[in-house]
Amino acid sequence: MSSYQSYREKALADPEIKKEYDALEPEFAILDTLLSMREASGLTQKEVAVKMGTKESNISRLETGSSNPTIATLLKYAKACGCKLHFNHTVA
Repeated sequence: MSSYQSYREKALADPEIKKEYDALEPEFAILDTLLSMREASGLTQKEVAVKMGTKESNISRLETGSSNPTIATLLKYAKACGCKLHFNHTVA
């Protein structure tokens, strides 16, 4: 087991940390979807950036969750990857 995995397990054993981590699940799901779209398209971050008319660093920030993209940006990203983005909602 890597030191990261060990640290993560130890941290998530704390109920407060686990609660906060679980609250981020929707954000993690969006990031996973973005990465899956790009990987399925076989494109690099640079290639997606060119198709979107932006910089590679912006794509990197988008994929790591360190930016607050608009819906328009997410739709543009999906289109650049040859995908369509659909939003589903469920009432909890």
